Amino acid sequence: MVVLYWSLVALMVVGIVGAVVPGIPGTSLIVAGVVIWGAVNGFSSVGIALGVAIAVLLFSIGIDFLATYWGAKKAGASNWGQIGAIVGFIFGVLGFLPTIPIGGPIGVIVGIFIGPLVGAIVGEFLYRKDIKIAINAGIGIVVGSLIGNLIQGVLAVLAVGVFLFTTFPVVFPS
Repeated sequence: MVVLYWSLVALMVVGIVGAVVPGIPGTSLIVAGVVIWGAVNGFSSVGIALGVAIAVLLFSIGIDFLATYWGAKKAGASNWGQIGAIVGFIFGVLGFLPTIPIGGPIGVIVGIFIGPLVGAIVGEFLYRKDIKIAINAGIGIVVGSLIGNLIQGVLAVLAVGVFLFTTFPVVFPS
């Protein structure tokens, strides 16, 4: 039972990292860990933790969209810049960016950060034909996304903290 508990906590820590780093599953791993623990020990033992984890998952989805939108609007980006950021993210994840000579997992992580920036700049430049506006829009989209990821990370830590607070005394009674 203790091995399962610590394995699920480790899974949730990966979820915290994934909440901050794009391309890695985040809060969904935390919810999965709580659900697995609830399935093994009864859901009455994780009612509060499960509720918090699901709320964090839903807030994270909303924050992801709102933070990117806010960053784009503050920087004056159009829909072209936002679409470019999405396309750039996909290209970065798949390793199709020619500016990234690094291969393997590190190349993918670098691509995840550079892809949206390059994509937003290209998309905005195609729309406005002004490189200065395009660069500002690209930076705004990426900054908004990073702020959203940091907020998601804080929420993920909160969800794991609630899980530990509510289950630790049951697993390790005094």
